[in-house]
Amino acid sequence: MYSGVIDKPGRDWRDALAVYTRPRVIAMCFLGFSAGLPFLLVFSTLSAWLRDVGLALSTIGFFSWIGITYSIKVFWAPVVDRVPIFVLTRRLGKRRSWMLSAQFLIALGLAGMALSDPLSQLQLIAIFALLVAFGSATQDITIDAYRIEAVDRLLQGAMAASYVFGYRVALLVAGAGAFYIAAAQSWQYAYFTMACLMGIGIVTTLVIAEPAHSESAAAGELESELGRKLGVAEGTHRFARLTAWFAGAVISPFVEFFRRNGVLALVILLLIGTFRLSDITMGVMANPFYLDLGFSKVDIANVTKVFGFFMTILGAGLGGIFVMRYGIYRPLLLGAVLVPVTNLFFVWLAMSDPDLVSLAVVISFDNLSGGFATSAFIAYLSSLTNTTYTATQYALFSSLMTLPAKIIGGFSGIVVEAAGYAWFFLYAGLLGAPALLLIIYLMKKPLLSADER
Repeated sequence: MYSGVIDKPGRDWRDALAVYTRPRVIAMCFLGFSAGLPFLLVFSTLSAWLRDVGLALSTIGFFSWIGITYSIKVFWAPVVDRVPIFVLTRRLGKRRSWMLSAQFLIALGLAGMALSDPLSQLQLIAIFALLVAFGSATQDITIDAYRIEAVDRLLQGAMAASYVFGYRVALLVAGAGAFYIAAAQSWQYAYFTMACLMGIGIVTTLVIAEPAHSESAAAGELESELGRKLGVAEGTHRFARLTAWFAGAVISPFVEFFRRNGVLALVILLLIGTFRLSDITMGVMANPFYLDLGFSKVDIANVTKVFGFFMTILGAGLGGIFVMRYGIYRPLLLGAVLVPVTNLFFVWLAMSDPDLVSLAVVISFDNLSGGFATSAFIAYLSSLTNTTYTATQYALFSSLMTLPAKIIGGFSGIVVEAAGYAWFFLYAGLLGAPALLLIIYLMKKPLLSADER
């Protein structure tokens, strides 16, 4: 047994398929919608609104900094893990109280943007957009924590697939849907509609049950040990209590992860940082590649956005089923193979006479493999957390999994200009090799899950 409870294959296909009928898996679809809705509304949809009213591109570019909020959410994840929200936490529980507060914050921010004029109240738009981004990042923290705590580890693939479906639907609504509403009415009307649609997440939060929260004995001993080392274990004055809280909420999650996994913790973090190198790096140049091949914007939208949406959902669904059927590691390994292999299809497309059928074939394989790998990878990340520190540890993992890829992806244009698209896609595929080797290495190492410590 490689990782305790996280890798128990043996369920038949009927049981594996039945996972999508479970109430909490279904609910995850609506929470995914709530998480995906605000994302584009502070990014590309907002950029379109600002440009449509005539703002300079340089000004619009500064608004992209709002997205940094999502990358630094790990800094306030410990607060979400430990701090109650007055009466709300007593009534709803730790996860649902923070989830509901974040959703109301998003709805308030979107309504504020809807009531503001970007030409005369640009500062106000920026403040409300930042409010939406902060609420959205906080909601992400709480939904991830809820997902991990609500069901067994082997159900995490299905929970991820359900989440991806809801999230993708929300992207269509916040992207194409907002454009349609803005064309028929106004951008303000579109944003007010989006604020109302946050009611889907709010109702879901009120309907679902609070997950059980378990704190391991080892985590309690660790916090006591840190308190003694810092000399604040028995402190009664305010500074001592604050230091003890900081040690328990902020330092302990990281210490616990490294103590539980030993030297393999570095290998695991390296895998997290490299798993998405291939697909994120390739994705930076995907749309320019389609345009340079001569495909129209309509063709690209129809094939990559609409058709690609369904293939992603299919891939994510298959990933969840495979995790139920075979455990986590084998689907994770398969996903690590499929994503780089996809790049060979792009190499073929770059070297052939392009047509819509060829594009559809490549997009099908790319989105199918991407959805499959995402479900397996989220299940793997979920298995790494200790339920005492769910929000903090998962926020660390989710931040780490995109940061290296985004940095390397920034050099994609240089590679294309120097070597051409075919060599670029081959290079992007090779970036997947480290993750593949790391998974094979970890499969041979007996790891304890957090629940077994």
